Amino acid sequence: MRPTMDTPIQKPFGLRFNDWFEAKMFIITPVSMILGFFFYKWLEDATVLVPYLFAYITFVMALGCNPRQMRDALGMPLPIIVTLSLVHLVAPLAAYAAGTLLFGAGSPYVVGLVLFAVIPLGVSSVIWVGLSGGNVPLVLTLIVIDSLISPFVVPLAVDMLFGADIHFDHWKVMLDLLVIIFIPTVLGVAVNAASKGRAKLWSAPYSMPVSKVAFAAVILINAAAIAPHVFAMGTDLIRLIPVVLLFVAFCYALGWFGALPFRNKEITVTITYSSGMRNISLGIVIALQYFEPAAAVPVVMGILIQQPMATLQNRLQKLYWKKRESRVTLT
Repeated sequence: MRPTMDTPIQKPFGLRFNDWFEAKMFIITPVSMILGFFFYKWLEDATVLVPYLFAYITFVMALGCNPRQMRDALGMPLPIIVTLSLVHLVAPLAAYAAGTLLFGAGSPYVVGLVLFAVIPLGVSSVIWVGLSGGNVPLVLTLIVIDSLISPFVVPLAVDMLFGADIHFDHWKVMLDLLVIIFIPTVLGVAVNAASKGRAKLWSAPYSMPVSKVAFAAVILINAAAIAPHVFAMGTDLIRLIPVVLLFVAFCYALGWFGALPFRNKEITVTITYSSGMRNISLGIVIALQYFEPAAAVPVVMGILIQQPMATLQNRLQKLYWKKRESRVTLT
């Protein structure tokens, strides 16, 4: 039977898989982490693949950004400035203060909390911003800008907060972030512009599902890398879980209250998710390569907490804006 105009066109398998992955991400992410813990002995040599997997994920994300979208979003500089200030100034200072108070100034857990706070915005925030009625071009622009400045912001924040207490190769961190984040981002946006968006449409059935598998693989491999250190933590793990839980909740709340003066649903939703979600896979890569493994533990815990918290935030956002709209209708 020939397809007619009324016959629904079925999505390619790759896009259907991608949609399924995004819908189940809050399950797939912790499952990947748990599998990494269980099979760490077989995955310990796979860490060399992580930077390449991550660079591919970044490229695919940037392939969906075109210069016009970024130009339109750049016409709203105030939300961008507020978001980046919350993420790279307020949150790291709060992480350092809370971590020092609870674990002591020399603890690697303090480094881990600060890393969680200062690493770039999470790519998955695009999904949640779209689901919650936010401004997708704005969050894409925020992610691209934050990815571009991360090679400079992350080493600077760590150096300013820890100074001589933490010794790491600043230039190597910057170089690695340039390779993992900056170059793939520039290439992705350039390819999108050169192809007038066709490259994204043509490659999506293949590039997007592969990027999701790469995302799960990054979590799996990094979880395997820190598994022996997590198992050796003992009672420290019990102390650390509620701290990370409260800090992730704090980051979401920080974005929510920071966005309230705008009195705009799209901007409030966008800033809330941007402030609450981080590029945790990148944080784990940095923690494992440049700090002691214990510093990666708070970042890894963020994987388990960040996505469920995003689900809760989605529900709260919908309830709040529905209640507000009904109040406006009554008046």
